[in-house]
Amino acid sequence: MSENCNQECNTCSDDCAERKEKPIDFSEKPHELSKIKKVIGIVSGKGGVGKSLVTSMLAVTMNRRGHNTAILDADITGPSIPKAFGINKKATANELGLLPIKSKTGIDIMSINLLLENDTDPVIWRGPIIAGTVKQFWTEVIWGDVDFMFIDMPPGTGDVPLTVFQSIAVDGIIIVTSPQELVSMIVSKSVKMARKMNIPILGVVENMSYFKCPDCEKKYEIFGDSHIEEIAQKLNIDILAKLPIDPKMATSCDKGLIELFDSNWLDDIANILEKMEEKK
Repeated sequence: MSENCNQECNTCSDDCAERKEKPIDFSEKPHELSKIKKVIGIVSGKGGVGKSLVTSMLAVTMNRRGHNTAILDADITGPSIPKAFGINKKATANELGLLPIKSKTGIDIMSINLLLENDTDPVIWRGPIIAGTVKQFWTEVIWGDVDFMFIDMPPGTGDVPLTVFQSIAVDGIIIVTSPQELVSMIVSKSVKMARKMNIPILGVVENMSYFKCPDCEKKYEIFGDSHIEEIAQKLNIDILAKLPIDPKMATSCDKGLIELFDSNWLDDIANILEKMEEKK
């Protein structure tokens, strides 16, 4: 370094060999009336694998354990969280900010469908506007005291996941997948993106892993042999759960009764989350 360098790069010429560009800080603080302890992102490399289902069930599981939970529905063009919880009323606002809707059991939820006039109205926006809306859900919604916030992200590695990872202090992500050979490549993309952005990966959940016959209890792998073990080993990530195909679970979501569906499939993940809170 030159003896004359004062590290005030704005005073240097553009051809300065010692110029140091400071990385841009995109991080955003939540609303001043929000106190959010842990933020967990639920991601997937492709659509249709049950990411919103896992998000909903995790929020319900942690709520049943006595934690204040919230869901930020970041899937702006395909929001399904309000439907799973049977929420039909619209979100409101006051002079301080937006107010989330509480579910039947007290889970705070914010989704674009809570702001649209009709649930079936399409969101025909370009990427930057969609990403900006997700950021507003973080900065302008009065979440209050939240022990665990779950962010239901759209599939892929585009604008919204990038915005969330850059703007929100995410404590870890859970990757949701399904038992198909194509999944290896898809999961790898999500893992590599998270690692490039220094986001902790809690592990992977394989949804639709099998179907258990109600008569004989035999398990059938409807989508073929699972490859999750070899994928997890190759990518050095943990398998958190294998969820079956359960018609009762699907019916609960369709009828907006996910909070009444009883299962212990995600208890292992709940234990991990509680340990994360203890270490804080």
